[in-house]
Amino acid sequence: MRVLLADDHTLLVEGLRNLLEAHDIEVVGTAGNGQEAAELARRLLPDVILMDIRMPVCDGLCATRLIKSELPQIKIIVLTTSADEQDLFEAVKSGAGGYLLKSMDAESLIEALHDAQQDVPPFAPGLAAKLLGEFARSPEGGAGTDGSDERQAEPPSRPPETRSGSPRTPPEPEEPLSARQSEVLALVAEGLSYKEVGERVYLSPRTIKYHMAEIMRKLHLQNRAQVLAYASRLLVERQPEQTD
Repeated sequence: MRVLLADDHTLLVEGLRNLLEAHDIEVVGTAGNGQEAAELARRLLPDVILMDIRMPVCDGLCATRLIKSELPQIKIIVLTTSADEQDLFEAVKSGAGGYLLKSMDAESLIEALHDAQQDVPPFAPGLAAKLLGEFARSPEGGAGTDGSDERQAEPPSRPPETRSGSPRTPPEPEEPLSARQSEVLALVAEGLSYKEVGERVYLSPRTIKYHMAEIMRKLHLQNRAQVLAYASRLLVERQPEQTD
């Protein structure tokens, strides 16, 4: 895995470089602002960019939009101190395929990078639930927040591909979800990490990842944001009716 680090805090960048290289992850370059990140992305073509939000010259959100419009194949994961909902939503709208907090431990960061490499978008615990809440509140079902690599380079007016299902109208599965898959989906929708879901249902995080991959396959969904949209509808349907 080839990673580009974009952060204006030199000490943090050096620490991240040492951590990743100790786990056989190649750091191909470092950028101190969003403009440098975009320039290095064009030249180095990393697999993943770990992108801070607050940077001089060009912030991480602007850089993410620019890079995804030109190089949609590059996975961008925001790594920030901000747990603010607006930053989260803007990052996903800009094309970020994950959102992590700098307070996480080293082991979790390495696991998140491997998740991203396997097309499992990593989100800090609890932040997926915030995305889910945004889908539930939005009259458009969160349209434009799916973070799909392919659609970031398309004109905003172009409708989503029907084969993958839009967040507003989640597809019905051709194969029904198993009871276990429905249980896993509901827990992920609540914002639990794969490790926390595994602890709830007495399965390993690897098995939970497998179930999520199967859920996405059955629902013909392309990313975690679309899964959250489907889960949003599922949770609403499961809510008991209010009685006087």
